[in-house]
Amino acid sequence: MALPEDPAEEVLASELEWPDETEASPVLVEAPPAASPDLPYADEHDDSDEPTARNRRLQSGLEWVAVIVGALVVALIVKTFLFQAFYIPSASMEPTLEKGDRVLVNKISYDLHDVNRGDVIVFELDPEDVGPDGIKDLIKRVVGLPGDVIESRDGIVYVNDRALDEPYLADGMVTGDPEDARNPPIEKQTVPDGHVFVLGDNRSNSADSRYPYRGPIPIDSIVGRAFVLVWPPADIGTL
Repeated sequence: MALPEDPAEEVLASELEWPDETEASPVLVEAPPAASPDLPYADEHDDSDEPTARNRRLQSGLEWVAVIVGALVVALIVKTFLFQAFYIPSASMEPTLEKGDRVLVNKISYDLHDVNRGDVIVFELDPEDVGPDGIKDLIKRVVGLPGDVIESRDGIVYVNDRALDEPYLADGMVTGDPEDARNPPIEKQTVPDGHVFVLGDNRSNSADSRYPYRGPIPIDSIVGRAFVLVWPPADIGTL
């Protein structure tokens, strides 16, 4: 005999809820993230995070000031300790240097080696020897060194009884012209220690060591050695 089924276990088909296949499945749509209150929108401009035009101009101006000041400091150091340009105020060194030329002087040259015969040097006058023109720096050529015996004979310079070869002189130029009071001879003398005997290449127009008021100059008064002509541009070259 069959036992009756438990009515609680019976599930009527009519009571089951089947999904309607004709209904569309739901679509998940991702919503845009909410704007963060801490971040600016892309089209917003925050002046607090960028230098203003005024700040940029100020920064650029300060950079230029720093460059200019640095250049001036370097130029001052170079002029004071290394090199200096000098203007030629007279014709005393013609034809080597013309009036108005500019030369560059090495101020440490004689810290590295002794003065040499033939060097073109710039030296400083004692304050009491500066003339009314106010020129205190002169440029001449070294022809006699400490201990040299120097003189001129028949228009030629002799150092230690040997004629000095002077290819830098203009043709026909002599040292000591009896007919030219501005071109005196060199009286025989010994160059003192610590001094050099200097002459201008233009012997008829140079106030140099031939004159008693000037005489041999102290080596300590030498500013430096002129080693290059820098003006005019067409004549640039070494000395």
